[in-house]
Amino acid sequence: MGTADTDRDLDAWLSLPDARLRWRFQHFGADVADVDLGTPPLILLADHRPAGSLLPIYAVARIGTTSSELVATGWTVATGPLGTPVGPAVVLSNATGTHIALLEVHRPDALDRTDADLDNSHAVRER
Repeated sequence: MGTADTDRDLDAWLSLPDARLRWRFQHFGADVADVDLGTPPLILLADHRPAGSLLPIYAVARIGTTSSELVATGWTVATGPLGTPVGPAVVLSNATGTHIALLEVHRPDALDRTDADLDNSHAVRER
């Protein structure tokens, strides 16, 4: 979910029952935080996305195969492929302007492990 103010949006999401901050990083000019609401979906706040925008991210077994299947049905690659800490991703769009992301998860616990690293200067720990 895009945000113009990560702190304010975090305050709002974390005020919900059972919500907890999993991790937050500021790096490469972006402020990104993951909120676990206790049940799916996870909320990923990202200030490099337009405020209020939603980008569903789907974990897939084979990003190349799934991307090709969607492109064959009329979707286009809008961004990517690109690297993320957990694995490769691609953003696709359709003729109506809907965007989705596909993520091939190679390292499912990469961000949790990075957050646990007390020497990580990009982790935000004031909450």
